[in-house]
Amino acid sequence: MKSLVFVAAAAAVSLALPASANEELAKKHACFACHATDKKLVGPSYKDVAAKYRNDKQAEAKLVEKVKKGGTGVWGQVPMPPNAAVPDADIRTLVKWILSQK
Repeated sequence: MKSLVFVAAAAAVSLALPASANEELAKKHACFACHATDKKLVGPSYKDVAAKYRNDKQAEAKLVEKVKKGGTGVWGQVPMPPNAAVPDADIRTLVKWILSQK
């Protein structure tokens, strides 16, 4: 029984860590300079991005490319600069985190 409680507690901790870890990843790559989780800054909020792409099965691939290469026009005329120096694995992790926002 003790091992079952330990496994459940460990699972709960592991589920909680990625959200804060991904927020730390966003801080590390200066994403919060232009974006916030729940309000528009220079760019859209992450919750707005998640809502816009919620039913798009290709959203993850589109956003990974957008973050990597930059672009303009989807959210207005303010351009998103390319983030070519950010590792692809970090971009994929960030995009998944962004799309999970509710």
